[in-house]
Amino acid sequence: MLIMIGIVSRFPAAIYQEAIENRGLGQALLFILELLVLFFIVVGVIALTQATRRIPVQYAKQVVGNKLYGGKRDFIPLKLNSAGVMPIIFAQALMFLPPLIAGAFKESDAATAVGTTFSDFTSWQYNLLFGSLILIFTFFYTAITVPSNDIADNLKRNGGFIPGIKPGKQTAEFIDSILSKITLPGAIFLAMIAILPAFAVKAGISQNFAYFYGGTSLLILVGVVLDTLQQIESYLLMRHYEGMMKSGRVKGRSQFGNAA
Repeated sequence: MLIMIGIVSRFPAAIYQEAIENRGLGQALLFILELLVLFFIVVGVIALTQATRRIPVQYAKQVVGNKLYGGKRDFIPLKLNSAGVMPIIFAQALMFLPPLIAGAFKESDAATAVGTTFSDFTSWQYNLLFGSLILIFTFFYTAITVPSNDIADNLKRNGGFIPGIKPGKQTAEFIDSILSKITLPGAIFLAMIAILPAFAVKAGISQNFAYFYGGTSLLILVGVVLDTLQQIESYLLMRHYEGMMKSGRVKGRSQFGNAA
């Protein structure tokens, strides 16, 4: 929340710089177009954050005493972007290495060229390497955070199974195959969002305003806002439900009290 507030606090100054200092009154239409593009980028990031692949799960019926339990249908939600913003953070940490290594060989012209190229975040070499690292770290982090074997074991232990798939190893393999299919487009989309600020700067947008077109700033901003809204909604629903229950108890007690 503190990071999100810090990002939002920079937005008024960035939009003022872009509207007044960089564009001016003569390019007001172009500034409005930039805002429209930013709006659609935010919508795309929200779609990426919220997109899930639901795997249907069926729980077997169990008879305990004279009662029948289970038999319900549920689903396993697998996010399109299960890794979140972590692949971008890992990739940014490694992007400091090429200039650092090149700085150790200052006498070499090739090392100087490499250091200059990878110090410029708008160069195509920088963005190609940056995007490739994001793809790799997305698959790596997803494999760590979504353990298919543990999911399959928990389903088997609780009497659940995926229709048409045998419990155990085949269930884990099926979940792995689904993860591989949805992680690739999610990783590509994440890499595109990460390099969008470089394209925005190339298009003539001021650097402070271009940072809101993608990267960690936009992902953290959207993720925290969505998470906060979900928590507020859950809290309101819980309070509303508790209020109904309390009012029901009060009515019941008053009726019993009058009957006595």
